[in-house]
Amino acid sequence: MGEKLIGPALDAEYAGLVLPINRVDVEMPWGWLRRGWQDLSRAPEVSLTFGVIIAAISVVIIYGLWRQDYLAYSFPLASGFMFVAPFLGIAFYEISRRLEMGASIRFHDIATAWSKRPGPLFTLGLVMMLLQVLWMRIAMLVYALFFGPQPVEWENFILTILTTTDGLIFLLAGSAVGGVLAALCFAIGVVSFPLLLDRDVGTAQAIATSIAVSVANWRVLFGWGALIVLFTGAGLVTGCLGLIVTLPLIGHASWHAYRDLVGEGT
Repeated sequence: MGEKLIGPALDAEYAGLVLPINRVDVEMPWGWLRRGWQDLSRAPEVSLTFGVIIAAISVVIIYGLWRQDYLAYSFPLASGFMFVAPFLGIAFYEISRRLEMGASIRFHDIATAWSKRPGPLFTLGLVMMLLQVLWMRIAMLVYALFFGPQPVEWENFILTILTTTDGLIFLLAGSAVGGVLAALCFAIGVVSFPLLLDRDVGTAQAIATSIAVSVANWRVLFGWGALIVLFTGAGLVTGCLGLIVTLPLIGHASWHAYRDLVGEGT
């Protein structure tokens, strides 16, 4: 699976905060997806039900933006999906955890999985939500710098960003800022939510371990993050219908990523 990094690889002052972590091979994300698909196949009713719920919420949000002529803001909102997706994945982590243990898979137990560790999970969820709000505020500021405070029509917006110099600069600036925040958020959340669900650790320890995992395996997780973006994007461009399958798949795969990346420890 990989090389354990706690010990000489980390300063002693961090050993109490960061759990044992592993280096993994660059091919591991494909294995996570394969095992995630196996979990989805073993519990399709519950997994896809939660996929339908999240996809329906996404459709409602996009429809609301369209009704209010704010559809142009769907771009930063969609890119900011990385900020809240780890929290939304709690149901899928719990399904995979129960499958691993051989426990029963009941909708009520999955829907209330958060209640086992409500404080740490919601604290971490709040951190991710604040990062999402920060990104939306920054995105709106960048938008206003180029296009003014009023939203433009959807057709004109697409044409402007693809055919004008200001539009391309706007796209590059927004992507750069969003990419930095998304990378930070990904590092914080890549294993922290399943870790909190699985073990009796605090929010700070979960975040520190997740960041350490990201630093030690940045090449692997760069590819893993790209796959998450690809699958999420595919789900969104299908009118959110694809999210019904892609979100459970990513959620289950993320559980197996956590199991491979974080070693045994208290």
